[in-house]
Amino acid sequence: MPFRPVALIAILFASVSAQSQNVTNPHASFLDVTARQAFLASATNPLLRETIGKLPSCVASPPVPAPTGRIDIPHHYLSGSHGPTNPAEAAATRVYGAFERRITAGMNQYVATGSHAESACALAQLDAWALAKTLLDYDPQESSQAWYQVEWTLSSAGTTDSVLVNDTTLDPTQQRRVTAWLDAAAHKLISFEKPGADGNNHHYWRALAATSIGVTASDNQLFRFGVDTFKQAIGQLDSRGAFPLEMARHERAIHYQGFALQPLVIIAEFATRQGIDLYAYQSHKQTLRDAIVFFGRAVDDPSLVKPYTNDTQLEDFNSSDYAPFAFYLARFGSDGLSPSILNALQHPTDATRIGGSTTVLAAK
Repeated sequence: MPFRPVALIAILFASVSAQSQNVTNPHASFLDVTARQAFLASATNPLLRETIGKLPSCVASPPVPAPTGRIDIPHHYLSGSHGPTNPAEAAATRVYGAFERRITAGMNQYVATGSHAESACALAQLDAWALAKTLLDYDPQESSQAWYQVEWTLSSAGTTDSVLVNDTTLDPTQQRRVTAWLDAAAHKLISFEKPGADGNNHHYWRALAATSIGVTASDNQLFRFGVDTFKQAIGQLDSRGAFPLEMARHERAIHYQGFALQPLVIIAEFATRQGIDLYAYQSHKQTLRDAIVFFGRAVDDPSLVKPYTNDTQLEDFNSSDYAPFAFYLARFGSDGLSPSILNALQHPTDATRIGGSTTVLAAK
């Protein structure tokens, strides 16, 4: 069979598409660190000033010892994928939460105040876990919750380190070791993915870990995994802007819609810094904005999820549920955003898995 021009065009298009998803700047975090520091130095916004003044400190908090040995974490829920939560899981994951809080505290302080002592503290905490090879010894077949915890903690570590690489005063040996450790951990994380399988919010969190670490490590395979997963996520949105797999979470449907949006917004920010506009990416006329708008409308009117579930929705939302939208608001303004989102963003928002204080990182 003769080689047809259309086949050549398809091959060339695929090649160009892959090249366009490469890391072009390993220092381009999900925010422009230098510009943000300059902005915050003269910011007069009372919300920003108050938030900066109340930021926690890495230096002032105790080091978090690295967990060693096989990671085996009980399920989050006592039964199935909703309902009462398991106190044993909370106890087992306390160390990971402390780690996330300490590294993001140091990174946030560095962005807000320029403190090299705080950035060095965050890097040293990361390095302690790198030396212990934490987050590398687990198997989802033995403990699916261990896999989930690794994706969340790696997202926190990846977003944090993407900022720290911009501090040229930090120990380069530590930084290389941390980058190598995160890169290895991210590759293991996504190695358990089943190609072509539909993924829910866990798939998106693994994508954020891969994206953030892929940038600092100049690892195109990880970065492309993140970009491709983002596009897959938008492809899963229905005509209302809902993620059907999150709508299946009974009384937590709205919560999980928001939880899925946290990594996706930050992936879009990382991609924008590499010259890829994922905010504009469309699939069957749906974009990330549609998912954000649906979440806000559903918070304001939970009856919107009745087509998906008859369960009464839990409405115990907190600042972390709204944390990623600080970036969206800063980029696109308030047009179309629900009162619930706009009201929440008038107060400090924080989520360690997407960098800590998103007010400090994004608010104007």
